[in-house]
Amino acid sequence: MAKRNGRGVATVNYPIGMNLGGDPSQALVHSNPTGKFTVSLSSVDPGQGMKSVTRQICAETLGIPVEHVYVDTADSDTGPHCMGSFASRGTHRVGNAVITAAEEARAVMMDAAAQELEVDAGDLVTDGNGNIHVKGAPACSISVAEVASAAQFKQGKTIAGRGIFLVPPSAVEPETGAMDPVTCYAHACMIVEVAVDDETGAVDVLSMKSAYELGRAINPKLVEQQLVGGAWMGMSHALYETPEPYYPDRSHGPTDFNDYLMPGAGDICPHDIVVLERPAPDGPFGAKGPGEMCANPIIPAIANAIFDAVGVRVDEMPFTPEKILAGIKALQGSQL
Repeated sequence: MAKRNGRGVATVNYPIGMNLGGDPSQALVHSNPTGKFTVSLSSVDPGQGMKSVTRQICAETLGIPVEHVYVDTADSDTGPHCMGSFASRGTHRVGNAVITAAEEARAVMMDAAAQELEVDAGDLVTDGNGNIHVKGAPACSISVAEVASAAQFKQGKTIAGRGIFLVPPSAVEPETGAMDPVTCYAHACMIVEVAVDDETGAVDVLSMKSAYELGRAINPKLVEQQLVGGAWMGMSHALYETPEPYYPDRSHGPTDFNDYLMPGAGDICPHDIVVLERPAPDGPFGAKGPGEMCANPIIPAIANAIFDAVGVRVDEMPFTPEKILAGIKALQGSQL
């Protein structure tokens, strides 16, 4: 009896968003009299970092500091329309809508600044630090705060913009019915090393190595943490979590997280991550986003690693010691 090591590989080709009636998302961007901007969305941030990313996208488009932008994810009653936070669409769909809205707001802002400086708006640039100045003449400048105040109280202008992103309709091949349901795909490869105890069926995940192609990483730290958390979630699904066999009858199942089986801190393993940036032509600054894909490849990779270690193919999650041990005994019996 021994622990047997195995290595498993899995790859993912993941669609970004869904073409549901164009899969639209809308955004509104407006300034207050102090030069701070608000992005209004109906897109919910479940914790993946969409508010941070859209804040960065808006600030970059406007040419102002990111700390001068606030993102308000209100609701479907008070915010602009959004299809929802699903299908890994947040960064791509909502980010594009924010760019369009911010571009419209920026145009108004630059016209207001041109009126104050008595120059042509086409001769003005932003410095990213909250100022607008004439190209090649930084001394001839005005702050965004001064522009916002002048627009509001002097010029009678509203520095605001509206944006929507809509996926172009896909042509359908008459002969086959084939079409393109999405505009871009993200990709990933995961390699997992495990040790399987052939006496108990217990599995230890020893290491993970992954590569993700995500378009452009707008916030690299957020991307890294999402990939780490997603892999952890996938490992939990693969080896621990299940409502079976109690769902929908929970009378004999876990009632809280004291009873629900999940991995703990002692189960954490090293995870080496490589992020490949291949900007998407229609993504906001080339971004696609990791989304749900980060939890997907770990599951088949672990299944393949178990098979590599002990020759047992477990095809029903979670891959519990009981299932693996039953497979080992069945395999031994067939070899007698």
